Amino acid sequence: MDSHNIMFIILAVIIACSSLACVLAKSIIRAATYLFFALLGTAGLYFLMGYTFLGSVQVMVYAGGVVVLYVFAILLTRGKKDRLSENTKTKIFTSALLSLVGLGIVLFAIFKQEFLASALDAPNENVLPIKEVGTSMLSTDVNGYLLPFEAVSVLLLACIVAALLIARKR
Repeated sequence: MDSHNIMFIILAVIIACSSLACVLAKSIIRAATYLFFALLGTAGLYFLMGYTFLGSVQVMVYAGGVVVLYVFAILLTRGKKDRLSENTKTKIFTSALLSLVGLGIVLFAIFKQEFLASALDAPNENVLPIKEVGTSMLSTDVNGYLLPFEAVSVLLLACIVAALLIARKR
């Protein structure tokens, strides 16, 4: 077993434990913290596979931005002592059953399809360097995404200002 496999197992355990703790946590702030660690572990998997751009986006957007947004939303809209409802046996059984059905569907799709073998046999000539991807995404031509990025940033700024105004009125 080489170091990549050991690191994969460590990251998989971190992601699984953090995800389970996120779902089972009674405090919303703790659930957001566990979500942060699950998303950070996912970014670690991307880095392990060599997808540095995807790992960086995962850290900046999801682990950084989304979790901070959740924490701000929780702190601005709810009290500090709020707790989630108790998990009854019916909720736990239904959740476990739906999770097993979802796992069965995913495993069926993985073992039934032959996409893994065809992906491994495909030539690796369509890979672009990260500099070209960044330049083309943030260009102002027809295929660029500069305007949508700016629109989303203005929308997020408006949401933050609105949340602060709502919280200040209380």
